[in-house]
This record gives sequence, structure tokens and C-alpha cells, in this order.
Amino acid sequence: MYKKGKLFVISGPSGAGKTSIIRSILSNDTLFSVSYTTRQKRKNEIDGIDYFFVSEKAFLEMIDRNEFLEWERVHESFYGTSKTWVEEKLNLGKNIILDIDVKGAKHIKSIMDANFIFIEPPSMEILATRIKNRNTENSIAIEKRLSVAKEELKEKNFFDFVIKNDVLEESIKKLKNIINNEIFRR
Repeated sequence: MYKKGKLFVISGPSGAGKTSIIRSILSNDTLFSVSYTTRQKRKNEIDGIDYFFVSEKAFLEMIDRNEFLEWERVHESFYGTSKTWVEEKLNLGKNIILDIDVKGAKHIKSIMDANFIFIEPPSMEILATRIKNRNTENSIAIEKRLSVAKEELKEKNFFDFVIKNDVLEESIKKLKNIINNEIFRR
């Protein structure tokens, strides 16, 4: 019998550096939960690695079949976490990291035990620069992301831990420490 794994829910504004931090701490025992989305795939993304890219029709059918642990419409696209995948991996003793928005994190907190971590950008100015430098969105979409980011930052006290991503290497160390401490706490 395996010891059940731990769930780590990571949230923060788009462009805060969540993906870079998360990818640096993954291992055989700590897995990233790949979300489903209806948004268009960016040129550097791989289906099944970054997201499972599906049509809106397929996503809505998955909602009807209650296949998501949580789902949300964000920036005109749907995002969702597979309930079956997360439960199977936790039962195998794997630690799971979810990268979801604040609404999704609040929903998860209402239904299951997890550790909640907020990745905060160094400043709104740096966040704006990061999002613009992606060259993936027009100015209207960027302004919408920055507006959402301001609202998400107001929610950071909801989380168990807050990591201000000033220096990537330091943020990675902080996340590793949080995860290791919580894993050994069980």
C-alpha cells in the first residue's frame, strides 16, 4: 500500500513565473497536472505536456460527465483539471502540483486537503513587461491580464504560502523547501 501523495495548488497572475518555477522542481515523485484548455496552442507548447488542447464542444461534454476536479472560464477560454488523473496519482503516492487560477484554488480548498501557494510577481511593472515580452497577445488581451492580476493579488492572503518571484533561483528553492517540509510532515 502506498502512502497517499500530497496535493500542491499553485496560483498567481499570468506572467508571475509559475511555469518556470514548477518545471524546475518536478521529479518522479512530484508530478505536474496537465490541465485541459480550449485556448489556442502557442507555438512553443506541446499538446499533452503543457496542456491538453480540446475543442469547446469536447470540454463542455467533459463538464457534463463530471470529469473535472475544477474548471473555469478564464480570458475567454476554458481550463480544467482531470479529477480521475489527480486521484489516481495521489493514491499511488505521487505528489501533484496544480497550476490554477485563484477561483479554482478556492474551489479545491472547499473539497479536498491541499497546500496552497501563491506566486507573486516582483511588481506590476515587471509583470507587464513579462507578459508583453511573450509576444503572444494583443494590447487588449495584455490589459485584461493585468487587470485580472490586480484582482488576484488581492487574494494572496487566502494562500498558505506566498513566494515573491524576484529571483527565479531563490523562488525555486523556496518552493522546494515548502514541498519537502509538507511531504515529510505526513
